This record gives sequence, C-alpha cells and structure tokens, in this order.
Amino acid sequence: MKLSQEQLEFFEREGWLFLPELFSPEEVDLLAREAVGIYDANRPEVWREKSGAPRTAFAAHLYNEAFRLLGAHPRMIEPVEQLFGEPVYMHQFKINAKSAFTGDVWQWHQDYGTWKRDDGMPEPRAMNIAIFLDEVMPINGPLMLVPRSQNAGDLEASHDLATTSYPLWTLDEATVTRLVEQGGIVAPTGKPGGMLMFHGNLVHGSAGNITPYPRKIVYLTLNAVSNYIRKPTRPDYIAHRDFAPIRTVDDDALLRLARAPRQAAE
Repeated sequence: MKLSQEQLEFFEREGWLFLPELFSPEEVDLLAREAVGIYDANRPEVWREKSGAPRTAFAAHLYNEAFRLLGAHPRMIEPVEQLFGEPVYMHQFKINAKSAFTGDVWQWHQDYGTWKRDDGMPEPRAMNIAIFLDEVMPINGPLMLVPRSQNAGDLEASHDLATTSYPLWTLDEATVTRLVEQGGIVAPTGKPGGMLMFHGNLVHGSAGNITPYPRKIVYLTLNAVSNYIRKPTRPDYIAHRDFAPIRTVDDDALLRLARAPRQAAE
C-alpha cells in the first residue's frame, strides 16, 4: 500500500491523514470482539480508569493472534515506511477504550514528548497509526488534533500524574491556545475500519465520553529502526526493546483469520 503524492503533501503540511474504512467490517468485527475479551482480562497490560472501566490495553500483539496480524499489516506498516524511508519496528501497541459513559479525558499533549523523556527516543521519527474499532462520532470523545502544530517542535510540558489513571506529559493552556489560533482544531470521525495517522509532535487530546457509544481505537506506534530508544524507563510491554524491523503479513491474513471459524463449521 502506498500513499499518493497528494496524500503525502497533505500529511507533510497538516501533520495528519485519515483514510476512511481501510479495513473491512469482517476484519473490524473480529478485532472489536477480541478487544472486549482483552479488556475483561486481569493482566498487568490492561490499565483502568479510576472508575474501574478499561482505559488502555498494551502489547496485545504479543499474546493475541488477531492483533499480531494487525501489528504487521501492510496497510499500516507500508505508509509509514514510505514516509520515513526506512524500516520500522513496534515501539508501542495499545487499544484505547473510551468506554460508554465512563471514558475519561486525554489531556492536550504531544506523543514525542513522552517518548523522548520516558523512553530516550532521539528524534520524532515515530508515528501513531490508529484504527477505529467503533464508529467515532463528534459526540463520543473523538481525537482532537491541532493541524500544523508538528512544526512547533518539541514543546515544554509538565508531568501530570493526577488528572487520570495514566501519567502524561501535558501542555499548558496558553501553549494550546496559541497553537489553536494558528491551526485550528480538527476531529476526524468515521465508521469502524478507518485509519488515522499523525506526526509524533502533533498536539492532540480528547474529551471524556458520556454517551452510550463506546469508542475503541487501536494505536500502533511505529518507530524508524535507526531511531530506537536509548534510555527506557517504562516496562517493556509499554516501550518495547525489540528493535527488529517488522515483517509484514499478507494483506488478506486478518480476513482469513476472521473467516476461519465459519469455514471450520462448514
């Protein structure tokens, strides 16, 4: 899978790109079912809101076959390799829940700020690729992005350990206001199967979800192999130490897995 010249230019200018319904309903239904099972498990990789509702599940690609295939899927890996011009490895893999009624806020932040301070990542040559497992609507806590804010570089941040159950290096209101005045805010929405990619320095956040509609999103953080982390401080299931380039699976591998139970019953 390759991005067009127009898509490449949009990403370079705006710092993000959304590809609607890149994965089929069969593929997404499988992933959504598997995600629910993972959230129900009692594992150290599953972090919860202060209410007890699931907030995020790390490293599912290491113990779940469906997410293993997703983590090596060419529709996700090849566009990032195209942008970076080199192979990538999995720096982080997580499934963010944003549960119905109880999904908490994600404060304004840049991802590279955390990767640099907590993991010792040299440069912002890593990127988040997000797959919608539920419909993301304006009302159920969509990810909000500040276009072109990646050009602001690595911004000063403070370590927020109190607002939510997840520690985060966050930006102050004055900084966010200045950047929004320059670039505005967008909130990509769409049906399950859509793919969002955004620059490691792009400022983003999301409001809480008080609707009956859950908003599950899978995030692959893909890092250029030459940009491997130097001084990790977080557990391996959060910041991986396996820097081997990802070897992609066949494009239909996830679909074959989704159809396997049905075919076995025929």
